[in-house]
Amino acid sequence: MVTTLRALTHDRDLTSLRAWLEEHGTLDIADALARLDPADRAVPFRLLTKDRALVVFEALDPLHQQQLLEALRTERVRELFGGLEVTDQARLLDEVPAAVAIRMQAGLPPEQRAAAAALLGYPSESAGRIMTPDFTNVRASMTAADALAKLRRAGPRPTRAQTLVLPVTDDQRRLTGVVDLSDVVTATPTTRMHELVRPETRSVRVDEDQERAARLIQDTGLIALPVVDREDRLVGMITVDDAMAVVEAEDTEDFSRAGGTEPLDQPYLSANVFQLAGKRAPWLLMLAVAFTLTVNVMHFFEGALEAVVALAFFIPLLIGTGGNSGAQAATLVVRAMAVGEVRFADLSRVIWRETRVGLLLGTGLAVVAFPAVAWFFTVPMAVVISLTLVCVCTWASFAGGMLPPIAKRVGIDPAVVSTPLIATLVDATGLVIYFLIAHAVLTGELSGV
Repeated sequence: MVTTLRALTHDRDLTSLRAWLEEHGTLDIADALARLDPADRAVPFRLLTKDRALVVFEALDPLHQQQLLEALRTERVRELFGGLEVTDQARLLDEVPAAVAIRMQAGLPPEQRAAAAALLGYPSESAGRIMTPDFTNVRASMTAADALAKLRRAGPRPTRAQTLVLPVTDDQRRLTGVVDLSDVVTATPTTRMHELVRPETRSVRVDEDQERAARLIQDTGLIALPVVDREDRLVGMITVDDAMAVVEAEDTEDFSRAGGTEPLDQPYLSANVFQLAGKRAPWLLMLAVAFTLTVNVMHFFEGALEAVVALAFFIPLLIGTGGNSGAQAATLVVRAMAVGEVRFADLSRVIWRETRVGLLLGTGLAVVAFPAVAWFFTVPMAVVISLTLVCVCTWASFAGGMLPPIAKRVGIDPAVVSTPLIATLVDATGLVIYFLIAHAVLTGELSGV
């Protein structure tokens, strides 16, 4: 599909290009455009009708939107940018270069320009950045007939979520609740809005973290969430589509850092090799420095390794098992924290739970390892390996469960202390445990060390 579009674009076969665009759906077109070279995207995009072009444009990644806008004429840029929701306008203005932002804003009506500027005035990670000021509120004293009449006057909204849920305010615009449009439609015309308000109304402050607002929508199944200022006055609504975009971005960030890299903030195939290397290099350097702890431990116990060569055979097994155990615990705890299942107040419960899990896992591995090591080596060596497995798994699970909540408490992203860093730290401490147990059990063989 992409090969065909690329060939038609290079040949400037406009008739076949129009036929290709008519045969494919919006998402297929957006995906194909994203895979074209930036300089080639404008050609097929100009052949789309105005309405379909906006839908395709909205389906593109922000980076591809920016590249496409830079390739289009000013008039088309104004059309596309003006057709976006104000939250999408603010997001694009925040990401594009200043010269492009000025070009994009030039054709906006004053009210749209002011709305986008107002959103950009909030902190970058706040709920205010992702809310839409384009909503219809109803007063608590209104009747159902009055509310429906106001909705008709307001006209259609860009998304269904902006219409299906109506915020209810008092005469001072303070939020008193929300009502479902279905309840308003089915109520008698004289029913007052305060009678239809949901029993429990959730809202967030405009300066609260946007991830918290997005997770609240995700956890409660809301399709829209009111946003209020410090005086509880309604200033906007966060819709479910914007919330899910935040959740996806946060999950991508955590996933990247758990794998030992910084998030790309752009599609993988759009990043060049220098950008990819730049996102990974700091982590590799940090982990390499941390790995010197393991090297120093092995150097310190060099004499023990020379006296009992068999100890070296099991080092990869033991540090690998400890690192994996710690990574498992950290991954589960970081995920539980992300979805709000675990908080810092639960630290003692998490530690107690993970310590028991580690002890159970270590014991199980020790039971399996003991007869094998005793058969191929010696019983004392089997005792060393078995005890080390129990201790290392217990310690690794303890550390993996403890560090993420503490990191978040002191203002560090919990994902930073997850898989790679936990594994590296457990490697070094696991070796210390291993050699100390070996010294205690193999006293005779290591007596001269």
